[in-house]
Amino acid sequence: MPNYTLSYSESAQGWPSFYSFYPDWMIGMNNYLYSFKGGNLYRHNTNETRNNFYGEQFSSQVTSVFNDSPLQNKLFKTINLESDSAWDVTMETDIQTTGYIEAPWFVKKEGAWFAYVRSSGTTPASQGEYSLRSVNGIGRNSSVSGTTSAPTINFALTTSIGSILSVGDVAYFSTPPYDTPQLAGVVTSINVDLPNGINNIVLDASISGAVTPVPNESYIMFVKNQVGESNGILGHYCKFVITNDDTSATELFAVESDVMKSNP
Repeated sequence: MPNYTLSYSESAQGWPSFYSFYPDWMIGMNNYLYSFKGGNLYRHNTNETRNNFYGEQFSSQVTSVFNDSPLQNKLFKTINLESDSAWDVTMETDIQTTGYIEAPWFVKKEGAWFAYVRSSGTTPASQGEYSLRSVNGIGRNSSVSGTTSAPTINFALTTSIGSILSVGDVAYFSTPPYDTPQLAGVVTSINVDLPNGINNIVLDASISGAVTPVPNESYIMFVKNQVGESNGILGHYCKFVITNDDTSATELFAVESDVMKSNP
């Protein structure tokens, strides 16, 4: 269990801040904060190197929650930072735990930092991910050709692969009674030329856990690339943690999210 240093505020009549540094002793005197660590005396807030205590670099971290309309299922699509710099963001809801934004993905718009929420997902997908909007079905395959590491999944010419599938999406299959999806591989090629009898997808099945679909009996579906699609993160509420590793001063005024109601 990590140790923390808490600060008490007379004006707030409470303990508003937790600090990662852990001194042996500390005291306020003459409008300065002094502390002892390892037998050395330190005076705080007297240099421009931020997030550094006793020669060790830390991070500034803020944890909060979006909880408007808690009975309504929502998609948290973006994060907007009223700040003078971008922060790393991780997000979790009561349904998903994989939302995140890396600081370089933020774009400054009208004085604020804006970015779409990404979802890292898992491969193979977890059971809960199969019910999300990023999962789509194609249909039953007719045959499997190619190699074990690069199988070609062929479909009847009457089966529409559709335009939603993209290279980089992850394919899964299920056999009767169609209740247990299995990882098939990552889509590397989509080939549709119906006049010449071509209607297939090619997979990279060299990834860990991939299994070749059974011909004729396998229902093929796919999970969209979670990082590329910006689907947001689904839930009734959203807990977020923003982290900043800067060594220079930065200010944060507000955190917002564009939220839309989820209609199943």
